Amino acid sequence: MATVAILADVQNIYYTTMSAFRCHFNYREFYGALQAQHKINFAIAYAIDRGDNQQQQFQNILRNIGFEVKLKPYVQRADGSAKGDWDVGITLDAMRIAADVERIVLLSGDGDFDLLASSVRDQHNTEFDVYAVEALTARSLIGAASTFTPIEKNLLLAVAGQS
Repeated sequence: MATVAILADVQNIYYTTMSAFRCHFNYREFYGALQAQHKINFAIAYAIDRGDNQQQQFQNILRNIGFEVKLKPYVQRADGSAKGDWDVGITLDAMRIAADVERIVLLSGDGDFDLLASSVRDQHNTEFDVYAVEALTARSLIGAASTFTPIEKNLLLAVAGQS
């Protein structure tokens, strides 16, 4: 069994699956499928902390699945714009753990990670797989990944109240 690190960009996956499918991502199904094929050494979910109960419940679900949850405060700027991404944190963790695993699995379609994918593969000889919503994933990231797996129905959960 290959050793794996899962790095989940929670905001990116939430917004892209909602936009493309009007569904939530099924982290439990995803984790279970990877666990059946690989030894998971690290599983980290990167999220924004707004302090609301629904988000805290979701973060507890992620912990119960097996994820370490890293939180960054949500920042609302004076001009009305918001800041809350984990790109640098994900990159630092990926580079730190790349030598300790055979494969990194990134849950994100953010094109900013294309250089990370290439660097992990070139510097550490570590495979770099990407799972994301294909229509909303940067072509550069798809091209830089060792393998790209589109998020499809088997990894989606219906939103409560929708049919």
